[in-house]
Amino acid sequence: MTSTASSTDTRQGQAPQEQRPSWQQRLRRFGYTAGPRSDVRDRLTPPYAEPSPRLWAALGFSPGLVDRLTRWSGWGGPLLVTLMAGVMRFYHLGSPKAVIFDETYYAKDAWALVHRGFEVNWDKNANDLILKTGGHVTIPTDAAYVVHPPVGKYVIGIGELIFGFNPFGWRFMTALLGTLTVLMLCRIGRRLFRSTFLGCVAGVLMSLDGLAFVMARTSLLDGVLMFFVVAAFGCLLIDRDRAREKLAAALPADAYGRVRPDAHTGDTLSFGRRPWRWTAGLLLGLAIGTKWNGLYITAAFFVMMLMWDVGSRKVAGARNAYVAVLKHDLGLGFLATIPVALAVYLTSWIGWILSPANGTGGYFRNWAATDGKGGTWSHVLPDWLRSLWHYEHEVYEFNVGLHSPHTYMSNPWSWLVDGRPVSYFYESPSPGADGCPVNAGDKCAREVLAIGTPLLWWAACFAILYVLWRWAFRRDWRAGAIACGVAAGYLPWFLYQDRTIFFFYSIVFLPFLCLAVAMLIGAIIGPPGSSDTRRVTGAVGAGVLVLLITWNFIYFWPLYTGTSIPIDQWRSRMWLDTWV
Repeated sequence: MTSTASSTDTRQGQAPQEQRPSWQQRLRRFGYTAGPRSDVRDRLTPPYAEPSPRLWAALGFSPGLVDRLTRWSGWGGPLLVTLMAGVMRFYHLGSPKAVIFDETYYAKDAWALVHRGFEVNWDKNANDLILKTGGHVTIPTDAAYVVHPPVGKYVIGIGELIFGFNPFGWRFMTALLGTLTVLMLCRIGRRLFRSTFLGCVAGVLMSLDGLAFVMARTSLLDGVLMFFVVAAFGCLLIDRDRAREKLAAALPADAYGRVRPDAHTGDTLSFGRRPWRWTAGLLLGLAIGTKWNGLYITAAFFVMMLMWDVGSRKVAGARNAYVAVLKHDLGLGFLATIPVALAVYLTSWIGWILSPANGTGGYFRNWAATDGKGGTWSHVLPDWLRSLWHYEHEVYEFNVGLHSPHTYMSNPWSWLVDGRPVSYFYESPSPGADGCPVNAGDKCAREVLAIGTPLLWWAACFAILYVLWRWAFRRDWRAGAIACGVAAGYLPWFLYQDRTIFFFYSIVFLPFLCLAVAMLIGAIIGPPGSSDTRRVTGAVGAGVLVLLITWNFIYFWPLYTGTSIPIDQWRSRMWLDTWV
């Protein structure tokens, strides 16, 4: 009770030392100065790292220029990295001028969705006709059975509406979202590590990854899913910082201005509306509406944000942080994420819901009025909801029972080492044709291979071990957040090892792998208090690693872009037998 009263009096302007002077205060009249002690405010809201003054002095920069560079680097650095990523992703985006891999489904489904509100069955020769006529084709009316929700296809359809029903049009939005993901990752890394440099390193790694590059240039759903997941993670990270800022502002300060823990504040403070959580819930709903594995990520992020609240309240001095979170955070946190996500998911089906229920609308739209007529829930639930529930049940049965062999299917155990990439497109042009050099001698190979930059992924294997060590033995929340992102996108696939699954599904947790490697690079460079020798040695080692990854990306560039190269050069890039 005494500490609670003191805390209240302090915030009202009445210093606790005026009531009961401490021995330090009594000694101040004799010139006593308290030694440095940790301020809880710095633990709740750590400051951002700034470059060493010696570095700026060595470069000959004036203090005024240094101040401007520091202020602008928080956005200037990420924007420069994003510009680089964007130029690469939009370079010859319409090449290959073909319907590659699963674009045969999603490009056409997107076009039908934005015009009819539901997917349709296309003729077998539709791809050739679309490419030949520049997309000027008649959209069929017969509804198609599809197994993925509509959000990702609506996103792809936006690009088609703007730029036409052609390769550039159906790849535009995935390229745009892939570029924006790099920007978000730079800013997320900056906020996570309190370092603009490490944030930009994470963004550079993402921009130089082959899988991220290929997925951004292909109209598949997984790149859209990745964007919504990263955006939701960033919103939760901002929410965490905002909540801790409120805690720091509410805590009492002592006579020296140091902020101290306070049990009453930690146990009872309400964080208010927390709009960033509601935004995260909306984004997670869009993720689920793109592909169902967003459900696992939503569940993992919900637990993660509650554990962040527990940690924040512990630092603030809460006697029982778990009880405080249960009282003040769980209810609103649940409402802001789970119901919002489900509402957004339902809303994403609006085109299908509004389509006719007389057999001319979406697939299964008329189920409640035909095969499902007179069911148990017929007098309680509207027909559209019962039909949608039946559709979802059928899709679930299909997804868990998909065991059809595929040439490029892979087991999730092999994903982290680039064990079995997926070939999206392959041609063997003759010398002098389709970019194949006249002097090539033999035929060339022209391929779009969805493979991660090998050296980056192999480095990520060590980075994951480092992150797990930091989380388990150092209780580093940043490592725990990265591990949560990787686990949420990766581990659920081990439940379906007999199912037909592919390496490119790993794109959803690739950004967290880049954050893990950036965190490892930060450890290699060393903490700010390290000696000059340690820092220089670490910087050289980290620089060599990034340069090797850069070289590796450039080396595999022809396989990412479908550039014709002599067959011998193609074979030299097949480092593992499983890549062929």
